[in-house]
Amino acid sequence: MIDYEYHEPSFSGTTTEEWDDPQLEDFETDDLSEVAEHFVLSASGFPPENFTDLKLPVVDPDGNLNKNALATAKSGGRGVGAVEDLDDEKAEDVESLIDDLANEQFEEAEFGD
Repeated sequence: MIDYEYHEPSFSGTTTEEWDDPQLEDFETDDLSEVAEHFVLSASGFPPENFTDLKLPVVDPDGNLNKNALATAKSGGRGVGAVEDLDDEKAEDVESLIDDLANEQFEEAEFGD
């Protein structure tokens, strides 16, 4: 089982724009410690060893927390439930973090309710 680490990402604003998972080339830097601030989960800690270790992006490359990204991070197909080898307790903690971010930053988000 992979010992994932999670953290609250850094962001400078919020958006409800359409969402598509970012790739490394979408960022203005290749510094993984900066890029990791846009993600909730890492398979190799923060900063990660590789870009592919990062899971559940919720902040766009411009630094905005994205409501649609939070919804995607909660959904089954590309969300917490799809992260391979994530233990149940950590998955619950990550879902709670996502709920808190959404509910605190977006009116009427109602995540986890």
